[in-house]
Amino acid sequence: MTAPSIPPSAAPAAGWTLWLDRRVLTVLFLGFASGLPYFLLFSTLSAWLTEVHVSRTAIGLFAMVRSPFIFKPLWAPLIDRLPLPWLTQCLGQRRGWALVTQAALMLALLAMASSDPATNLYWLAVATIATAFASASQDIVLDAMRVELLPDTLMGPGTSAYMIGYRLGMIVAGAGALYLATVVSWPTVYAIMAALVAVGMVTVLIAAEPTHPPIMQHHDFKAWVRDAVIAPFTRFATRRGWLAIVVFVAVYKIGDVFVNVMATNFYLSDGYSKLEIATVSKLLGLACAIGGAICGGQLASRLGHMRSLLLCGCLMVGTNLMYVVLATQPHNIILLAVVVGLEFFAGGMSSAAFTSFLSRLCDAGFTATQYALLSSLATLPLDMLAGSSGILADRLDSWPLYFTICAAMGIPGLLMLGLMCRLADIRHRPAAEEADQEGPRPMPA
Repeated sequence: MTAPSIPPSAAPAAGWTLWLDRRVLTVLFLGFASGLPYFLLFSTLSAWLTEVHVSRTAIGLFAMVRSPFIFKPLWAPLIDRLPLPWLTQCLGQRRGWALVTQAALMLALLAMASSDPATNLYWLAVATIATAFASASQDIVLDAMRVELLPDTLMGPGTSAYMIGYRLGMIVAGAGALYLATVVSWPTVYAIMAALVAVGMVTVLIAAEPTHPPIMQHHDFKAWVRDAVIAPFTRFATRRGWLAIVVFVAVYKIGDVFVNVMATNFYLSDGYSKLEIATVSKLLGLACAIGGAICGGQLASRLGHMRSLLLCGCLMVGTNLMYVVLATQPHNIILLAVVVGLEFFAGGMSSAAFTSFLSRLCDAGFTATQYALLSSLATLPLDMLAGSSGILADRLDSWPLYFTICAAMGIPGLLMLGLMCRLADIRHRPAAEEADQEGPRPMPA
C-alpha cells in the first residue's frame, strides 16, 4: 500500500526546529540523489577527459551531451500522469517513477564505467547521454516530490535542505571522485558512484508518497493529451508576463554556466594538481556552497524572492570577475581558495533563492511538468551554449579575457529581473484559486 503522507496543512514547528521536520529531512536526501550525477556529467568527467589528453574543444562539446535536461518537458507529462504497472499501486505515482529512473541511472553510470575514452570516445559519449537522460528523468520526479511534500511554511528551509543535499552529492561526485581517482582507475570511480545511487532509492522507499491531485482516468487519448500535456503549459501561460518569466529563467545564471564548464580545465592548465583541485574546488568550495544555500533560503524568506535574486545576481557577477584576478596571478593556493570559496558561496545562495522562486511558480496538479519546463529553461544556456565554451576559450587563448566575458554575461539576467518585476505575475497561485478559473486562457505576455 502507498505510505500515507503528512498533510500539507499540518502546522510545523518554529525556528530552526523546522529543519527536523520529516519532510525537510526527506528532501535533504532527495537532494543528494539529484546532485550525485551532476559532476559525473560535468567537471569530474572533464578531469577524466583532460587526463587522457582529450582536446579542450572536445571537452567543451561534451557539455552538449547533457541536452536531455533541456528536452525533459517532452516526457515530463508521462512521469506526471502515466501510472506504472504494479509500482504505482504499491508505492504511488511519484515513488514508483523515482525508483524506475534511479535504476536506469545506476545502469547508465555502469555503462560509463565500462568506457575507455582514450580508445573509444564515442561509446563514452553514448553512455553519458544515457546517464543524462536518466538523471533528467530522476530530476522530474524528485522535483515534483519536493514541491508537493513542502507546504509554503516549509518551502524556505526545505529548499535550503534540498540544496544542501544536492551539494553533498556534488562533493561526493566531485572531491570524492577526484580523491578516488588518485588510488583507483576512473572506471572504478564511476562504478562506485553508480553504487551510491542506492542512497536515493532507499530514501524513496522509506519516504511518504506526497499529496497531489488525483489523476483523472481518460479512455480517450486526445483527452489525455489535452489534460496531461497541453494543460500544464496553457495554465502557466495564464500568468501575466509569462514570457518575461521564461526569458529571465533562461538567462539568469548564464555567466556562472560558462565559468563552471571550463573551470576544471583552467585549474589544470594553470598548474594546480588534482589533489589541490579536490581540496579547494570540490571540498572547500562545495562546503561554502552549502553555507550559501542555507543563507539563500533564509534570504528568500526574509527579503522576498525578487530582492534575494537581485542580491545573488550581483554577487555572481562580482565573484566571476574574481577569476580574472586569479588568472593573472602565478600559482597561489590561498588565492584559489578565496576565489573558489566566494564563488561557490554566491552560487549556493543564488541556487537556493532561484529554486525557491521556481517552486512557487508551479500550479497544483501540474507540478512535475511545469517544474521540468522551468528547470529545463534554466539549463538552456548550459545545454545549448556551453558547448561553445571550449571553442571560446581556444579562440581567445586568454583566461582573463574569457572570465571577463563570463562576468558580463550575468548582466542580462539582472536587467530581465527588473523587467519581470514590472510586467509579470510572480505570486504563488494556490489550488483553490486555480479551481476558480474557468479555463486555461493565456494572457498577453
